[in-house]
Amino acid sequence: MVPWSLWMNAMPLASWGPQDGGYTTGPGPLVSLLRQRARPYLFSNSLPPAVVGCASKALDLLMESSTIVQSMAAKTQRFRSKMEAAGFTISGANHPICPVMLGDARLASCMADDMLKRGIFVIGFSYPVVPKGKARIRVQISAVHSEEDIDHCVEAFVEVGRLHGALP
Repeated sequence: MVPWSLWMNAMPLASWGPQDGGYTTGPGPLVSLLRQRARPYLFSNSLPPAVVGCASKALDLLMESSTIVQSMAAKTQRFRSKMEAAGFTISGANHPICPVMLGDARLASCMADDMLKRGIFVIGFSYPVVPKGKARIRVQISAVHSEEDIDHCVEAFVEVGRLHGALP
């Protein structure tokens, strides 16, 4: 028997931006089982048509060309390598959601606030969203970011990191 995880694909759409819901795909019997037995299904609503249309178009663009994927990989690598060279720890690998690990909740919150003052919107996460002692700032690289945007963000992180003692 093949494990269900090999048959099923689940994707939260919230990772793509401020949208609702997500989706699960798989063989008919699995989808039927989920419809009958999955508790969250009881409390869910259908996705708004605009969300479905945007998600569908995004998938069309990704299927037509690898340009966006290659661009995102290069931008993500640029950000991660420059941040690590500056002395920051970036969790995970090769993913455009780049957690800048700081450990201290107050530090993450204060740094995120100071980044916003510099025109860069990032989010500080701390307990209970992440484990105690694992506070971070979440940076999400976007397809519309330029190399200059990424460099400006890194420069701001270095400035703010030094201001708050996160960097020497």
